[in-house]
Amino acid sequence: MGLLSIFKPAPHIAPLPPHKVDSEYARLRWQVFIGIFIGYAGYYLVRKNFSLAVPYLLKEGFTKAELGWVMSALAVAYGLSKFIMGVVSDRCNPRYFMAAGLILSALISITYGMVPWATSTVAIMYVLMFANGWVQGMGWPPCGRVMTHWYSVSERGTRVAVWNVAHNIGGGIIGPLASLGILLFTDWHSVFYFPALVALLVAVFIIMTVRDTPQSCGLPPIEVYKNEYPAEHADKDMERELSAKEILLKYVLNNKFLWYIALANVFVYLVRYGVLDWAPTYLTEVKDFSHNSSRWAYFLYEYAGIPGTILCGWLSDKVFRGRRAPAGIIFMIGVAVAVLVYWFNPPGNPLIDNLALVTIGFLIYGPVMLIGLHALDLAPKKAAGTAAGFTGLFGYMGGTVMANAAIGKVVDVFGWDGGFVMLVASCVLAIFFMALTWSHGAKVKTGTV
Repeated sequence: MGLLSIFKPAPHIAPLPPHKVDSEYARLRWQVFIGIFIGYAGYYLVRKNFSLAVPYLLKEGFTKAELGWVMSALAVAYGLSKFIMGVVSDRCNPRYFMAAGLILSALISITYGMVPWATSTVAIMYVLMFANGWVQGMGWPPCGRVMTHWYSVSERGTRVAVWNVAHNIGGGIIGPLASLGILLFTDWHSVFYFPALVALLVAVFIIMTVRDTPQSCGLPPIEVYKNEYPAEHADKDMERELSAKEILLKYVLNNKFLWYIALANVFVYLVRYGVLDWAPTYLTEVKDFSHNSSRWAYFLYEYAGIPGTILCGWLSDKVFRGRRAPAGIIFMIGVAVAVLVYWFNPPGNPLIDNLALVTIGFLIYGPVMLIGLHALDLAPKKAAGTAAGFTGLFGYMGGTVMANAAIGKVVDVFGWDGGFVMLVASCVLAIFFMALTWSHGAKVKTGTV
């Protein structure tokens, strides 16, 4: 019971003297932001390691189909966990909840790398991959809780957009880090355990930097400090910790706008992973790219998302005054145009193909971020993790699975033209469901509640 108590929301402490509030708020807001930024990047150090080990496992006799099945366990478990653990995280201290998930994920990765039986059969690898996907779901929800408690609605779009690029940073670092591990240990298994050791250090950093609520640090709630209250959830009980039943039935499952953006997320994720996961194959089979050139195109797609995400969040805050749908729709229209260029550009024009891919990467991550952010806006801050997890459940269980399985089947039957029809149709459907929330989002009012 004593160990479990650290996961409970941190208690409020006596308020600080008024003259210390501004300086402490400024310091701690940066501290917790850096904590969740580096912390979430750390989750990506132990998320996709298995894909780096596939070439070595193929040499040990496993088939592509078997290893693909193992990798699918991550998306299924992560989608379920992001929702279920989101419910749990709304009633936990993010400082320890987030660190615990990263520690468990790192230990699973160390098991893959250092315990011979862990990679001996497909069944064992699948179970471990499912377990890793589950604890990976403990990363996003506590970050959502931190964001809603430390940043006001009117500034949240830009802040969440900057934080969201942590996954691009972490996802980009894993390749060089794995290469360094092989160089240091002359062992391919180090693609699992070397990044995991770094992730354990990141977990310690989370504990050192992340804090639960401003009140647990002697500061007033963010709404009081900024004199800015969410119009739809500005009640006297907004600091009360909610029961799981209240969170689910009152604020999440009964919210039609959360359902709309969750359905939009299916199609946004289908485009995101449909383009990303199939780019190397499409470029080499149809556009005459070399394998090396296709990998560089893949890299550019991922990193183009960093400035695009930040721009999208800034637009939603400053231009659309906290409404998330308009910025998301503009970006998805751009994605649809870029997908059409990528599709119809004839072979032999690699510059246009690369520009189209970079444009898709630049634009698609903004809507991905905005849907999670919109979920935070549409629910009270004590239900933030559940709301974001709900949209994530649809994105991973629907969009990611369809991007891998459905697009692959469509391409087998109808060729690449069939796959691109599916991508363009997904853009249209994403725009449609976002449009249903056009006038809903981060409405605020000033003054006392």
